[in-house]
Amino acid sequence: METLANNYFEEAIQKMKQANTELYRPEEDVVSYLVCKNAQSAIHNFLKGYLLREGIHTQAHETIEDLYNRCLELNERFERVNLAGFNCQSHDTSSRYCDGAKKVSRCFAIADSLDTFLREEKVIN
Repeated sequence: METLANNYFEEAIQKMKQANTELYRPEEDVVSYLVCKNAQSAIHNFLKGYLLREGIHTQAHETIEDLYNRCLELNERFERVNLAGFNCQSHDTSSRYCDGAKKVSRCFAIADSLDTFLREEKVIN
């Protein structure tokens, strides 16, 4: 399961890089949908990877909120990752819910804080 968990972490990091690259374009060229979907995918993959690393199987239909709550049950320090303002947390990641610059910034900030948290916890390098 650790190999599968690492695959999720690698995918999450790749999605973070793609979102970050998009964010550093000139403002008029940024495709907010790409930033949001990549950040959302990174969050989803980080959470799934953490659960798998802990030996917990996940289901395809679980939302980010579902995964986060399961992670929180295993490690109360997940409270440091604040999902407030992340309105699509209970939506399926395949939905087209992402829209707006403010939302995009919040999505990316949450993904970045989750990446930082997992590094501090020595889950990823």
